Amino acid sequence: MAGSSTQANYDNETSGSNISVWIDTAQAREFAPLQENIEVDTVIIGAGIAGITTAYCLTQAGKKVAVIEDGLPCSGETGRTTAHIVNALDDFYSELEKIHGKDNAKLAAESHTAAIDFVERTVEKEGIECEFTRLSGYLFLHPSDKIKTLQDEHAASNKAGIKTELVDKVPGISYEQGPALMFPDQAQFHPLKYLFALLERIVEKGGKVFTHTHAEEIKEGLVIANGFSIKANNIVVATNTPINNLFTIHTKQHAYRTYVIAALVPKGKVEKALWWDTGDHDSKWVSIPYTYVRTQAYDDTHDLLIAGGQDHKTGQADAEDISQDERYKNLEDWARLRFPIMTEVVYKWSGQVIEPVDSLAFIGRNPGDNNIYIITGDSGNGMTHGTIGGMLVSDLIMGINNPWRKLYDPARISIKATGDFLKEAGNMAAQYADYLKAGDIKSVKDLAPNEGAILNVGLHKVAAYRSTSGTLNAYTAICPHLGCVLQWNADETSFDCPCHGSRFTNEGVVINGPALSDLKRYEIKEE
Repeated sequence: MAGSSTQANYDNETSGSNISVWIDTAQAREFAPLQENIEVDTVIIGAGIAGITTAYCLTQAGKKVAVIEDGLPCSGETGRTTAHIVNALDDFYSELEKIHGKDNAKLAAESHTAAIDFVERTVEKEGIECEFTRLSGYLFLHPSDKIKTLQDEHAASNKAGIKTELVDKVPGISYEQGPALMFPDQAQFHPLKYLFALLERIVEKGGKVFTHTHAEEIKEGLVIANGFSIKANNIVVATNTPINNLFTIHTKQHAYRTYVIAALVPKGKVEKALWWDTGDHDSKWVSIPYTYVRTQAYDDTHDLLIAGGQDHKTGQADAEDISQDERYKNLEDWARLRFPIMTEVVYKWSGQVIEPVDSLAFIGRNPGDNNIYIITGDSGNGMTHGTIGGMLVSDLIMGINNPWRKLYDPARISIKATGDFLKEAGNMAAQYADYLKAGDIKSVKDLAPNEGAILNVGLHKVAAYRSTSGTLNAYTAICPHLGCVLQWNADETSFDCPCHGSRFTNEGVVINGPALSDLKRYEIKEE
């Protein structure tokens, strides 16, 4: 039933073949799929942090809500985060001030601070055991960067209302000799323990939750899912990137892959803090990749050191000639240099980050619609952006005036971000040249078990995968969203779109939007 949950196994139920520490260490929950027509006040598509927070806020206010998820709760990008809960934004307040102005930079700071406070209050109110901890965060220089970055961010963050402080060295990392910018009152938690508890509270308040329920059609007042209709006064699309929006939003934000390792360290021997470097300024990408670190309790003798980074545009790993395995190795080498007591790497995974070109999420009414809302553009701060999304959209639905409404309006146009917009648009357009390129392999006979590739069959681009048992599966390699040629992701064994970030399993099933439908099967004979 939609009102009760059972334990679930997340094997083959996430947006990649690698399992994160969160998925591996939380008691996963599963609900029944939608099996009848229903009518509610609000239907929320997506059971990640944005969708669950929205549902929690609305059910707390007595609203009749349904949440639908095409996999299991948090089986998408929320389950693949590193769960920094921060008002230290990866796009920097100095940049926000340039693009949006001093007052809006302050609003952004206030909203992210409010999101941290919301999580803390909710944990206390609901008695949730999710290892929520307040701690300081430290921004330090990448070797390619200069001290002016920290000085500018110090000034801008303080103008925005965050009492940052320049310190002489980076606490907890002896290798880094230079200064750092300290952000006080940041936080971390176990995201799935927190969100699974919120799901239980949603159900207790009369909310309905449906898993393995795929949204097939979305229009004003109606969602078709699993062949059944959900009538609703309001629809919230909280699917990391909107699946109801064909083009508009996807020109204003772009998908990046980010990589994570989690390694054992002796318990209590690494300081409790968050760390981020200022990013590789020699990178070819518009969104500069940076490295981010935290710890997490693990067992009686060890903690985990969790380090992430090595980002690149989704479907474009080969553009830098760096394989996914090399990216994990680069992270490991970086972390061992700075935390030499680190031992075995016990987890590795990757996630998808949606980067808006003007550095702010898109939260609110979908352009052109009256009562369809979107929450997207997490920009590497998914825990706070998702929480802000839930707070803001629930206010909009209930007619409550929210001071962040204009700041995050999805219809906004940011003239000062035009340069980055044109660079990203050029990158996207260039991917269509893949139609003219040779395939990864010449014949499917070249595929080993558990390998995939794109190949040319006559005039057709074909995505082929050979299972571990040797079975050959083949699909059209053309993304059903806007027709880009897919690329094989050997790390997560998926087919990824280099234009807008749609992703498909090795069995052709869509696992990331904006594509709504699976890949069409292509009949191919073994030679």
